[in-house]
Amino acid sequence: MLKPLGNRVIIQKSEQEQTTKSGIVLTDSAKEKSNEGTVIAVGAGRILEDSTRVAPEVNEGDNVVFQQFAGTEVKRGDETYLIVNEEDILAIIEA
Repeated sequence: MLKPLGNRVIIQKSEQEQTTKSGIVLTDSAKEKSNEGTVIAVGAGRILEDSTRVAPEVNEGDNVVFQQFAGTEVKRGDETYLIVNEEDILAIIEA
């Protein structure tokens, strides 16, 4: 498994099947990239100039919305994960 460092977060993206109004299922190349996912792992947090550590605001299992083109995609086995800085997460989705 991946373990993020510092203020980085690992997200498993939620892929949603997209269809047109007429019911046509879009191919991968025609789909918009999803910017929602589930937090899989969280780093220890960022370090301030006075050497204190700020704990992350997200936790493992949180469903989040992140910036559209943020992060780096990493493939591990059959799964693709996204590693982003915590600042690239815009919101936590609450049910």
